[in-house]
Parts: sequence; C-alpha cells; structure tokens
Amino acid sequence: MPDSTAPAGQGPRTRVRPYRYEDADEFAALARDSRALHHPWLFPPLTPEAYRDYASGVIEDPTKAGFLVCELTDGDTDGGPAGGGRIAGFININNIVRGGFLSGALGYGAFAHAAGRGLMGEGLRHVMRHAFGPLGLHRLEANIQPTNTASIALVRGAGFRHEGYSPDFLRIDGHWRDHERWAITADMVRDTAAGGLSDPSG
Repeated sequence: MPDSTAPAGQGPRTRVRPYRYEDADEFAALARDSRALHHPWLFPPLTPEAYRDYASGVIEDPTKAGFLVCELTDGDTDGGPAGGGRIAGFININNIVRGGFLSGALGYGAFAHAAGRGLMGEGLRHVMRHAFGPLGLHRLEANIQPTNTASIALVRGAGFRHEGYSPDFLRIDGHWRDHERWAITADMVRDTAAGGLSDPSG
C-alpha cells in the first residue's frame, strides 16, 4: 500500500504536507481565529490537546490521509525550516476503501487569513494528484451543505461534477443536514485538457 503520509506536493504558492503533532499550537490558534468563517459547517479542534487527538486519528488510521496546506513565502523553496509556511488550511481523505471501490471522501477547511485567495484550490490539486497517483484511488467524493457556497466553488473549480442531493445526510451541530454530492474520478482527470493536474496554479 502506498505511503499515505508522504508529502503531497509543492506549487508556486503552497506546499502540502502531512499533519504533525508539533503543529498543535498553530493549528488550534488558527482554528479559534476562524470560528466565524467555519460556523455552522465545520468544527476543527480549538485547543492543542484537541488537535493532537484529532491528528492522531488521522495519522494512525490507514483509512485516512490528512494534509496541511501551507502558504509559501517569496524565496521559500523547501517549505521553510519547520517544514512548511503558515498553515492555510487542511484537506483530509477519509473513509478510504480499497478493492473494487478505490474511493475516498474529502473533508477540508480554509483558515480565515487564507480564505478566498486561491491557496486551497492549489492545495486541492496537489492532494488530487496524490490520491490518483501514489494512493492509487479511482474516485474522490465531497459531500457539502448547499449553503456552503465557498466549499462548492472549490470543488467545482477543481473539476468535480455534481452527482446528487442527499437529505438528512450528516449530523452536524446537533442537526441532520442536507448535502450535495460532488465527485471526481481518475478517468475524469485524464480526460481533461493537456496538462490536467500538472500545474496546480492553473
């Protein structure tokens, strides 16, 4: 099985790398600063202790692959001395199923300082290349609440197709929430224009 913890890639503006326990303080602080942006769709860990529990669940679970999208600064070609610039957001591939399915479910979020700047779009393309390359997956699916227009715009911009609508799909913040289903397959990526995912900045 390919190594799900391998770095997912680096482009002009971002480097995508696995979660680390030493990211706890930065991640939690950014999550606290982003509560207004995330509510009512997303509830990332707000304390270093909660982050370490959360990261452990991603790092140690073979059915998950989790990545932090880090913003590169001018002249930063190696991700910086700590292995990455400021964290812009996170992207997880959850519920990875092998065999005849070869599928994973995406979960992701941007932090407030990075929202609307295109960093997550570049980071998602890195993760897609990793999913359809080293991880050997065939399909990625994202389930998104209809009112979360920024999240829908992210996957639409990456080439995902709208596949349907699932009422009462997931319990979030005490309520069963409707979701739209968006997905992309390795075949769809191969069928795109020449270059496809080779240029994450495009």
